[in-house]
Amino acid sequence: MALVSDEIRVGRPAARTRRKGSTSTAERPAAARWSAPAALAGALQGLPLLVAFFALWEIAPRLGWLNPIFFPPLSEVGAAWIAMLRDGTLGLHIGISLQRAAFGFALASVVAIPLGLLMGRYPRFERVSDLLVQTLRNTSQFALLPVFILLLGIGEASKVAITFYSSVFFLLVNTISGVKSVDPVLLKAARSMGTSDLDLFGKVILPASVPSIVAGARLAVKSSIFAVIGAEMLAAKSGLGYLIQQAQLMMETADMYAGILTMTAIGLLVNYALVWFERWATSWKRGADAASF
Repeated sequence: MALVSDEIRVGRPAARTRRKGSTSTAERPAAARWSAPAALAGALQGLPLLVAFFALWEIAPRLGWLNPIFFPPLSEVGAAWIAMLRDGTLGLHIGISLQRAAFGFALASVVAIPLGLLMGRYPRFERVSDLLVQTLRNTSQFALLPVFILLLGIGEASKVAITFYSSVFFLLVNTISGVKSVDPVLLKAARSMGTSDLDLFGKVILPASVPSIVAGARLAVKSSIFAVIGAEMLAAKSGLGYLIQQAQLMMETADMYAGILTMTAIGLLVNYALVWFERWATSWKRGADAASF
């Protein structure tokens, strides 16, 4: 990508007159430049509302607004969470669920991203394969869970399969969209310099598609976690889904809510990790935008 940008700028004057009303990167307001502290400060703005929600959760069962048997106070949920963490139960189930979700998501990435690059770049290939992709994409993964169990058994393979199926199409559709949104000027400039198809994908199309791919990855991760939890509730003897389901059947509601909150926390952490990765992977784009001022 840097090679293409350098070649495009050949022949331009070394010094340009700054456009009226434009500012340098150093003069741009801090809000326009992303940084980890600024992002953290922005996220913390929503903290009071979250604290109010948790406070209501603690107060409502104790005042009799909600039945504490079915909706225990947050402090009891926290105590149950700590107890399960200390005896190793929570860590064991978290590790198993994350392993299944990560494996399925990794397989989906290996399949969806190359396929999306090809479908987005070559319209004829997209026309041939689109009907099959749309047919599979609109089939519910949970409707196919019995099929996966029949074909693959109730072991790990069926859990990974449903996780793969639930996440692959988010990545595929967003990759296609990212490829189609690449600036045609960059493609023409690269072609004019004799860039091969492989270099074109690696140095122009893929870097320019990263924001869209990461957006799809955020949806895919969430879907993969939901899918593996659902599969564990229906046919498993381990994992967070199994833990939540068993706690509900045994009326151990504090343990059940502890498992639900753990799943929520994992989803948040993975989401923000992908946001950070997107910022890191597209730092070249912000540098190019700053250079245009």
